[in-house]
Amino acid sequence: MTPARRSGPITLAIDIGGSGLKALTLDATGKALTDRIRVPTPYPLPPKRLIAQLVELVRPVEKFDRVSVGFPGMVRNGRILSAPHLVLSNGPDSKIDPKSVKAWGNFDLASALAKALGKPTRVVNDADLQGLDAASGKGLEVVITLGTGFGTAVLNQGQLVPHMELSQHPFRNGENYDEQLGDVARKRVGKKIWSKRVHRAIAVLDAVFMFDHLYIGGGNAIRLRGELGERVSVIDSNAGLLGGIRLWDQHAVSHD
Repeated sequence: MTPARRSGPITLAIDIGGSGLKALTLDATGKALTDRIRVPTPYPLPPKRLIAQLVELVRPVEKFDRVSVGFPGMVRNGRILSAPHLVLSNGPDSKIDPKSVKAWGNFDLASALAKALGKPTRVVNDADLQGLDAASGKGLEVVITLGTGFGTAVLNQGQLVPHMELSQHPFRNGENYDEQLGDVARKRVGKKIWSKRVHRAIAVLDAVFMFDHLYIGGGNAIRLRGELGERVSVIDSNAGLLGGIRLWDQHAVSHD
C-alpha cells in the first residue's frame, strides 16, 4: 500500500473510535492516497495495547511524513486527560476497568506514538479533528459527533477553541450527553426518541453558542430524523480522518 508521492508532506491520519480504529494517508491537499483501513476496537484498551494495535494497523502503509490522531476524550497538548470510552472493560455499556483509568491519566500519547511510528505526531480530540475538516472558516462553527458517544468541537474563524468535554455535562434526567445520545441509548430507546433528544441538544447548543453553523458527523448521523434547518448540516463520516491536514495548520494547537 504505497501512496503516490505528491508535493508536500504525506500525512497519516488515524481515528481512534469506540467501535473501530481507522487510518488512511493524505497528500498535501487533503486527498486520500490510500484506501481507509479499519479494525474493530479491542477492550480493555490501555495505552500500551492501543499503541501496539495502531502500529499493526498501519503496517501496510509504507510512506508517510507525519501523523494526525483523533482521540475520543479530553486531550491537552498531546496528553490524555480522560478516555471515557477506552477505559471500559468490554466496550460500550460495560464496567469501567480501574487499571485502564489509571493508565490513561495524563498519558502523553503524542510522544508515545511519535516514538512508535518514528514520525512527528499530533493528537487532538476526535470531534476537533472532524471539525477541522468540516468548518468553512467563517464565523463561529460547532461540530457534534454521533457515534459510540457524543462529541463536540467549537471553531472560531476556522481555529479550534480550547476543547470542552460537553459530552460529560448534565443534559437531561440526571444523565449527561454521552449517556443520553450515545449508541447504547439509541439502541435502547429507538430512533424516534433518540432523534428528538439530538434535536433538543442542538437547540441547547444554539442557545449557548449562537453558532453560525453546526455540523453533524459520526456513524450515527445518517440515522437522525427530522428537519435540521439551514444552519445545520450532516458531514462525511470520514471527516475524522480528513481533518488531519488542517491540524498541522492550526496556530493555536502546539504539540511540537
